[in-house]
Amino acid sequence: MVLLIESVILCLLFTGMVYLMSRDPIKTLYNYPPAIQERVKSLPEYQDKIPTERKKVGAKLIASAGFVIVLALILRYVNGYTTFWQAFGYGFLLWTVVNLWDMLVLDILWFCHDPHFVFKGTEDMVSDYHDYRFHIKGFCIGEGLALVVCALAGLAVRFVL
Repeated sequence: MVLLIESVILCLLFTGMVYLMSRDPIKTLYNYPPAIQERVKSLPEYQDKIPTERKKVGAKLIASAGFVIVLALILRYVNGYTTFWQAFGYGFLLWTVVNLWDMLVLDILWFCHDPHFVFKGTEDMVSDYHDYRFHIKGFCIGEGLALVVCALAGLAVRFVL
């Protein structure tokens, strides 16, 4: 029951974060399929608005560091875990639930079909917006990132908190 409650809360929090970021889609350009990214980069109205690769990497590192801290605190003080393997395993399970939610609900059902996410000048790229394989690949990349983030959270639970 605790897993279900925590999963629902984390999915809702993640959805809220995605919703807030989606209000200005250009800031999330690098979460779009490559063909759309290239088209948007070539359109004059977006030239001065496109985030740099450096900003993209920086934002992902900051988000990952923040997630390590929040996850470690939840695992230690909400769930009571004290060992690396307990924290790593449960953290990975929570991450996977949110990652699946992201891929299936937020990406495939919402992003791929909501006209709000279509950049002006890319309306003809329907098949690229409906590229489900891109989102499945993103899920797999997210699972690889989870190994690192959850290992760091597990280490924090074991040695810091």
